[in-house]
Amino acid sequence: MKISIVVTQEEHFKYAQEICDTIESSALLRGTGIAKRTPEYIQKKMSNGDAMIALADGKFAGFCYIESWEHGKFVAHSGLIVHPDYRSLGLAKKIKSKVFDYSLKRYPDAKIFGITTGLAVMKINSELGYKPVPFSELTTDPSFWAGCKTCTNFEILQSKQNKMCLCTGMLYDPKEKQKTPPKHPFNEAVLSRLKKIKQALFLNKLLSFIFLFKI
Repeated sequence: MKISIVVTQEEHFKYAQEICDTIESSALLRGTGIAKRTPEYIQKKMSNGDAMIALADGKFAGFCYIESWEHGKFVAHSGLIVHPDYRSLGLAKKIKSKVFDYSLKRYPDAKIFGITTGLAVMKINSELGYKPVPFSELTTDPSFWAGCKTCTNFEILQSKQNKMCLCTGMLYDPKEKQKTPPKHPFNEAVLSRLKKIKQALFLNKLLSFIFLFKI
């Protein structure tokens, strides 16, 4: 089976709805938050050349798009998804790596960042040279954070003034001298533990709030 990963064009508009459905169903299956996107938004990214799609014999296999913030000071990779029929093939890493290299050429001066709850994405990012950072090092553009409104964890983000959530922030600065292997190698056990601690802290605060409210 040959899978090609290419920069999107208008001919790929027909896959937009399937992409949105796959992203949403995957998030529901994992029980994680998701910033929803419409087919029209995905098509806009496709026509601007700010997305890459993986195709297997004309069938949708995977996707990821680029967003820029603060006049190109920051860029983020969003909507990384692999169709269920093509998982366990290492395709997510291939798509992410292609989008990463493409971003460096398209936005050479931009810091590349992302927020995620997925350990698999964290591992890929770490291997590309990203490092975990507090949200304060990410974009302050309100339109980026507004994109989290459809996420199930948005109230947590709001309560922390966009400074913390269940997601982990990761950043790649092209101006920093990169090392091989990355300066901050991925440790799945540590990040998994960090994720559980975050969840426990937020749950305890939520229960305390409910208790006080009832009183």
